[in-house]
Parts: sequence; structure tokens; C-alpha cells
Amino acid sequence: MKRLTVLVVMGFSAVASLTACVSAPTGPTVAVMPREGKPFDLFQQEDLYCRNFAANSTKDTSDAALKEGATSAAIGAALGAVAGAVIQGGNHANVGTGAGVGLLGGAAMGAMNSSGKQNQAQAQYNIAYQQCMYSKGNQVPSIR
Repeated sequence: MKRLTVLVVMGFSAVASLTACVSAPTGPTVAVMPREGKPFDLFQQEDLYCRNFAANSTKDTSDAALKEGATSAAIGAALGAVAGAVIQGGNHANVGTGAGVGLLGGAAMGAMNSSGKQNQAQAQYNIAYQQCMYSKGNQVPSIR
């Protein structure tokens, strides 16, 4: 029983550390250049304006996606722990080990889903940023 408690605590610590890696976009991951002849000071002002625009445009979406990703990691860990315990259920000495392994595996699967949600939020941020910078007359990368 003591081993099960230790494994469960370690598993939930893993879940907490994996979901803590999830964050909202902090800036664009695309390069935008000023049009020829545009003063750099003006370009910097537009960049700041468009970063704020993109952050506000995706705030609700990215917050919901990040919460969903963290929840997915926790649910995946719990289901993994149950599955691990059931698989090892025939041998009572190994139930705790099976639950611990399942817990860690489920947390990893949930973290991968969370990472996908973070990528989706970043893509939406980039689109809003590019739209704004393009409307200001700047050069944005073409998508082919």
C-alpha cells in the first residue's frame, strides 16, 4: 500500500509538471518585415499594436485550449492509473506498480494533447498578427 501511495504522489507530481509547461502565446513565430522606406520607429509601433491585437483576438480561444489541455493531461493520468491497476489486478503485489506506470503513461498522453492545443493557439495568434501587420502595409511571409 505504501508503494501505491508513493507512485500516486509521483504520478500526480508528473502531471503537474507536464501541465505547467503549457502557456499562452507570448509573441509571433513568423517574421514580418517593414515595407521599403518605412521608418523603423513606426514599424516598431505597429508591431507592438499588432502583438496586442493578436493577444486580444486569441485570448478566449487560447485560454480555453490551454485549460482543456491541462484537463486532458489530468484525465489521461487518472485513466492510465486505473488501466494500469486493472491490468496488474491479477497479481496484488504489482497493483501499485501497474497503477503508477499507467498514471505516468496517461499523463504523457494528456501532455501530448495539451501540446497540440498550445500549437493551435500559437497558429491563431500568428494569423491575427499577420493580418494586422499586412493591413499596416508591412511584408508578411506568403503561405504556399
